[in-house]
Amino acid sequence: MCSLCYSINVTLDGCCAHQAGIPNEETHQYAAKTIVGADALLFGRVIYQMMESAFREPGQTGVKPEWMDPWMMPFAKTIHGAKKYVVSSTLNKVDWNAELLHGNLKQAVQQLKQQPGGKLFVGGVTLPLALAELGLIDEYEFIVQPRLAGHGPTLFVGLSKYVDLKLVGRKEFKSGAVALRYEARS
Repeated sequence: MCSLCYSINVTLDGCCAHQAGIPNEETHQYAAKTIVGADALLFGRVIYQMMESAFREPGQTGVKPEWMDPWMMPFAKTIHGAKKYVVSSTLNKVDWNAELLHGNLKQAVQQLKQQPGGKLFVGGVTLPLALAELGLIDEYEFIVQPRLAGHGPTLFVGLSKYVDLKLVGRKEFKSGAVALRYEARS
């Protein structure tokens, strides 16, 4: 049985916009290592399309785009090769080693979790909110960036009930970022 793990970068004031983070080699290596350990990634449409537009070609061709720092290439290759499931009511098809999940979200994710394996990882904002509401997330990881953004989307806006967590891991990065890993309490 797989556990569902949510991982996201967030600023100290709670902003989770991808451009608000502080990209660096160490956190990209950490993310690539995390993805390698996943049986699959679970994305909503927005995150799927954002990741695909940024990391499909470099991962596929091995050619670094002009905008990409060389230390981002291992992450690009890793996410490119990962199995992906996409939750979307607007997409009719996906590729990039991805499969659309259809029907009832709770049932579809429960079926994925019933498969043998270790971990499924989910990112983004909207899909994790729905999954938290359904009680399907087993582990939460917040990579807290040492920055105040003062704007942007925040996590779990509209969550209807508390989700109590137990700290099970912590990793500090040279940049001052801290990865905090929690398990959901039953």
